Amino acid sequence: MTGFARRERQAPWGTLACELRSVNHRYLELSLRLPDDLRPLEGDARHLLASMLKRGKVEAGIYLRGSAAANTTVEINRPLIEQLLRRASEVSALSGMVSAPLNPLDILRWPGAIRDADRDPSPVLAEAISLLRETIGDLNDARAREGARLRELLRQRCELLAQQVALVRTRLPEISARIRGKVAERVVQLGVQVDSERLEQELVLIAYKMDVQEELDRLASHLDETMQALDSKEPAGRRLDFLMQELNREANTLSSKSQDTETTRAAVDIKVLIEQMREQIQNVE
Repeated sequence: MTGFARRERQAPWGTLACELRSVNHRYLELSLRLPDDLRPLEGDARHLLASMLKRGKVEAGIYLRGSAAANTTVEINRPLIEQLLRRASEVSALSGMVSAPLNPLDILRWPGAIRDADRDPSPVLAEAISLLRETIGDLNDARAREGARLRELLRQRCELLAQQVALVRTRLPEISARIRGKVAERVVQLGVQVDSERLEQELVLIAYKMDVQEELDRLASHLDETMQALDSKEPAGRRLDFLMQELNREANTLSSKSQDTETTRAAVDIKVLIEQMREQIQNVE
């Protein structure tokens, strides 16, 4: 199911933002982007996403910006700097040269002379997980709203399909009578005597070959199953996709057996509706 959600949260240490995007997919496929400061929560974040999202291709990003870097406390490595100054004096004494005054900035450029003060990352990590949980809830709400719209659209298509099936069913007696009339007319045109019993057997055979009652019954049954799947609280995307294949198979058989213009037209309309449903079902979880 497609969906999008974004949330932000501000704190003295900076601004957290979480953004989620999802499209339909056969399985759950996660893509997670985290800044270096939030790398320790990658495992927890993936576990949380997997527990709250069952299916879909999901892109998740958590971003940290703002005052966090500006508020970083810088400390000097005093023992190292004292050692550097002593060693510089020793080198000057050994060389017999008068040492020039040392530039403090040159000393600070020495690797390790400056270090960041240790900061407790746990408040930021806890806020990030909390923000992620809330954003996933928003994403699920958005997907549920999209699902409700798709459900109504599919329900309307099912009703139109049922109408077409009912239309074909009402025409069956008329089609049967028309076939019998055409055969009888053809016999008269040929001007030959035929065995009535034999003729009746041939008419029964023709009617059997062109009978679409079974296809109509299966179409109606699959439509009932589709409606039940739409009303289910469980994920139904795969089941609906399978039902569309079955509906399409029966529609093809109905079209191939048709000996009536109206029935053929109805079969085409049924196939169009099934294809419309199949395209939408690709977005159903």
